[in-house]
This record gives sequence, structure tokens and C-alpha cells, in this order.
Amino acid sequence: MELIQMFASVVLAYLLGSVPFGLVMARLFDLGDLRKVGSGNIGATNVLRTGNRLAALLTLAGDAGKGAVAVIAARWLAGESAAGFAGLFAMIGHLFPVFLGFRGGKGVATFLGTLLALSFPVGAVSCAVWLVVARIFRISSLSALSAAALAPVCAAVFYHWHLAAIVGVMAILVVGKHSANIRRLLDGTEPRIGS
Repeated sequence: MELIQMFASVVLAYLLGSVPFGLVMARLFDLGDLRKVGSGNIGATNVLRTGNRLAALLTLAGDAGKGAVAVIAARWLAGESAAGFAGLFAMIGHLFPVFLGFRGGKGVATFLGTLLALSFPVGAVSCAVWLVVARIFRISSLSALSAAALAPVCAAVFYHWHLAAIVGVMAILVVGKHSANIRRLLDGTEPRIGS
């Protein structure tokens, strides 16, 4: 029974993670095909490039919320171990959504929402790192990479190795999705927030 609950939690988390809130908001606000705007990404940062702050905020809330809901639902359905795996699979769903031919976003909002639900202190520190780096450097990808790098360390300090391992895998996924951004950061050509 526990194995069935775990499997159900993971499948539901993946499907929830696959919901492309950026595209939903772009359609609701008549912003056109988000994949043909700015970076072509389906996340909140690219929605913001359309000039619609409300749509970007709702995308951020949706993408973060789906990670948090996946964790909370799995925790209720099958326990703490299932919650960690559900968070991971919500991230995988966002990065590789079945509804979009497995071509998704970069997962930063989903990562942060998942962290907040898995361990509030870890999520809060990661969000704070994102905000501070964004405030200083005005580069979204640098903020995301900084938060991802620090999150597994925070998980090990605030929680235990099990969470740190899962958060580490999620952080690697976030970094992997930012490979082009890393090249631009090294070249000095990465765009700044608001440009």
C-alpha cells in the first residue's frame, strides 16, 4: 500500500509540475506565444519581458505553488519520504513537461516553492539569496544559480542528508537548464532584469 501511495504521489507531482503556468497566463492575458518572446522560456522572467507584471506575478505564484502543492499533498498521502520525491518530480515535470513535448522551463520558481514546502528555513534562505543577488547584480540567472548552489548546503544544515540529497539533485537540474546562461555570464552578455 505504501508503495502504491508513493507511486501515486510521484505521478501526480510530475503531472502537476507539467502544467505550464507561463503559457496559461500568456493566453489569459493575450500576450501571444510566450515561446516566441524574449528568451522563449515559459517562466515568470520571460512573461515579465512581455511588459505584463500581473501575468508575470501569477506565473511565479503558479510555478512556485505547484511545487509546494505537490510536496504537501504527497506528505499528507504517503509521508515525508514521498514529499521529497514528489518535490523532485514536480521539478522534473516543469523542466520536461509531457504537455509540451518535454520542453519546459528552467525550474527556478518551482524549485523555490518546493523548498519552502519541504523545509521552510531552507526555502526562506534560498529565496533570500535569490533576492539579494538579484538586487545587487540585476541578473536573474545569477540569482537562480546562487540560490541553487547554496540550497543543498542549507538542507544539510537545517535538516538532514536525505533532504540535502534530493535538493542537490534539484539544484543540479536547475544548473543544467542554465547552461546557456552560464556561457553568457562568462562572456558578460547575460541580460539584466528589466532590460
